[in-house]
Amino acid sequence: MKKKVLKYTAIGVGAVLALVVLFVAGYIIYMQANYYRIADNTALTVTQNQTQTLQQGQAYTALTYNIGFGAYNPDFSFFMDSGTMLDGTEVTGVNSRAQSAQIAQGNTDGALAAIQAQNADFCLLQEVDEKATRSFNINQVQQISAAMQGYGSVFANNFHASYMLYPFHEPHGSVQAGLLTLSRYSVSEAVRRSYPVDVSFFTKFFDLDRAFAVLRLPVENGKELVLINSHMSAYDKGGTVRVRQLKLLNDVMAEEYEKGNYVIVGGDFNHALAGTVNAFETQQQVPAWVYVLESTDLASGFRVVAGTNAPTCRSTDIPYTKGVNYTTVLDGFIVSDNITATAENIDTDFAYSDHNPALLTFTLQ
Repeated sequence: MKKKVLKYTAIGVGAVLALVVLFVAGYIIYMQANYYRIADNTALTVTQNQTQTLQQGQAYTALTYNIGFGAYNPDFSFFMDSGTMLDGTEVTGVNSRAQSAQIAQGNTDGALAAIQAQNADFCLLQEVDEKATRSFNINQVQQISAAMQGYGSVFANNFHASYMLYPFHEPHGSVQAGLLTLSRYSVSEAVRRSYPVDVSFFTKFFDLDRAFAVLRLPVENGKELVLINSHMSAYDKGGTVRVRQLKLLNDVMAEEYEKGNYVIVGGDFNHALAGTVNAFETQQQVPAWVYVLESTDLASGFRVVAGTNAPTCRSTDIPYTKGVNYTTVLDGFIVSDNITATAENIDTDFAYSDHNPALLTFTLQ
């Protein structure tokens, strides 16, 4: 009798293991079959394009804001983020999705209100979901574009993923998201450029298809303003991918500058800007993901322009408490030297995102 029980138990365990192996193999095949990278130099559509032309010598404003797909209210911590407190305690984030549809919508509405309050001529937004499990399928691209009357809009997808089962306690799900750029002025052309990314076997399924959107805007003096919305890699061990991404960005900027054009790059650089690695009060150690970007790292004729009056990014390994989380400035601008520019950060105290907006005031010379 005992031998029969052991036999049937072994058969049952073997069947379960076989099912698990089949499921894992099937899931890997599913992810591989649905994996692709968007082609470089893909043309982008300008929706509701405006007609005004930029003028030399006139002051304009541009806002950059990573809205964090509507998930990052102060209670939110992100499962991919980990860090260390000053006393050596290790901490790791928990959440993969917004905590509810109501919270996702509230954060989207709050971020939109913060954007509208600045009344900028250009808005460069990152982590804007079009349709994603993590934000309860709220179409943030549509909602924000519709609310910003008097702006043309350009959307560039940089995260297109099949259903991600990880983390197991709260799968991230499927994602269609990207960069949304809004302009009060006429855009003659918009193109999506593909950044180099980590294409190792498992990472490629779960990481973003990193990209930057290049918009060309005519200027009355015959030149162009080349406006770039960028979101560089974050979880990049050793910073090797970011080095390759910065080289591509530098090459594009240098090419446009040599043509005599004006160039502005705005976005989430995932590098500490303007000497802010240790600028703000914190009870955490500097995270391993922090790398520095300085003007000396840029192509000739370019400089970093970023505010230091407030941080623009908080750590997400723990919920947010002012003065406790590590904070720095990751969001700002790169500007060519034929533009005069100043920047300040808009302190929302991370109410709607793990980022704060940054505002550039600039004049084309």
